[in-house]
Amino acid sequence: MPSGGAPRQERSLHEIHADDPERADALAWGRRGMLRGAALAAMGAAVGAAIPFGRQMPGGLLPAALAQPAGAPAILRMDGKGALLILGDRPLVAETPETLLDDDVTTAEAFFIRNNGQTPEPLTGDPRAWKLRIDGEVATPLDLTLGEIEARFPLVTRRLQLECGGNGRAAFVPETRGNQWGNGAIACAEWTGVRLRDLIAAAGPGAEARFTGHFGADPHLSGDPNRQAISRGMPIAKARDEDTLVALRLNGRPIPTIHGAPVRLVVPGWPGSLSQKWLNRILIRKDPHDGQGMGGTSYRLPVRPVVPGSRNDGRDFADMQSMPVRSVLTSHAHGARLPAGTRALALRGKAWAGDLTVREQHVSVDFGRSWQRMDLRDPANPHAWQSWSGTVTLPSDGYFEIWYRATDSTGAMQPHAAPNWNPQGYGANAISRAAILVGAG
Repeated sequence: MPSGGAPRQERSLHEIHADDPERADALAWGRRGMLRGAALAAMGAAVGAAIPFGRQMPGGLLPAALAQPAGAPAILRMDGKGALLILGDRPLVAETPETLLDDDVTTAEAFFIRNNGQTPEPLTGDPRAWKLRIDGEVATPLDLTLGEIEARFPLVTRRLQLECGGNGRAAFVPETRGNQWGNGAIACAEWTGVRLRDLIAAAGPGAEARFTGHFGADPHLSGDPNRQAISRGMPIAKARDEDTLVALRLNGRPIPTIHGAPVRLVVPGWPGSLSQKWLNRILIRKDPHDGQGMGGTSYRLPVRPVVPGSRNDGRDFADMQSMPVRSVLTSHAHGARLPAGTRALALRGKAWAGDLTVREQHVSVDFGRSWQRMDLRDPANPHAWQSWSGTVTLPSDGYFEIWYRATDSTGAMQPHAAPNWNPQGYGANAISRAAILVGAG
């Protein structure tokens, strides 16, 4: 006990990381018990190659090559879609492998899928006749067809990131509820549409217009017409962001049915659940929305750390807003085998940080002992991801891990362990590791 008799207050890794991420990482990945001698040889046998930097491996760390869930996910077979990884089929959920995210603009084929209800039947007839209603705390409720919206309001085209709130969920220990996403619940496509703020302004928002509520035409999984598959909302300030769009086109073409045709919201930088697909109504409210997917632990994070694995009703949680900093490696797949003699490794990837930008991108090939800064490009516009690249040197053949982490414009860095455990697994942005074998097999 410290002098004065006051009990010493212990701080969690989450709290330490908020103040000093480097110290928190050192505590989480201490250098005690590093592999030596026979243990190092046995680990090399397990991964199928010598481990040149094995002596730098943090004690207790399981190599990424061995830290895989049992069984491989099924591959999506759908017209117009690439080889996505199926995480669920009711509703349909499919993740994009990181190597399919190499393009600056994500193609419709590579766009991840996150449904909450049934997929509506493909639209027949003229999509311009689809109606969108703006009502609630407004002077003049509007019922506008898409044709009227295009004719009346200016169209804009922006590259915008769209990310599921549960991206990275598989990194939480213990495991949480929900689809066990890796890093692939992310896309950055070119969206064309009108700014939501223009529609709200045309309706004449009242003095108590503080929040939105969103509604779509996707049927509930039960088929009950009185239940919404998902219906979320946001503060009016985010609705008035210049990049929050009522989107009509994806990469210059009509939005595919699976991604919300003929019209959807795009609320970049915040959880993708706000980007209502098959959009047919925006409700302007004075109080936070209470639709499906609001309140409790849904898309909400603990204000104070909770015991991992514990139950919680979310009473002290807060709604997720800007998504945390994250990066992906697009040049090399996890498990890649490279020719013997490979010494220079040219790496590429993407990084983003919700409403913020990314300041730095680093890579390590010696289990985090040292980090090399990568070249980082500016975003095409606010809320677009950023491309990074660089070359690392390998000392020999063998087993290596590429560790990659981003740091946002405030200095917040991806942590080694998923922070702020919560029952539904939101906001897990831990550093990622990709295993490669050089000259093995």
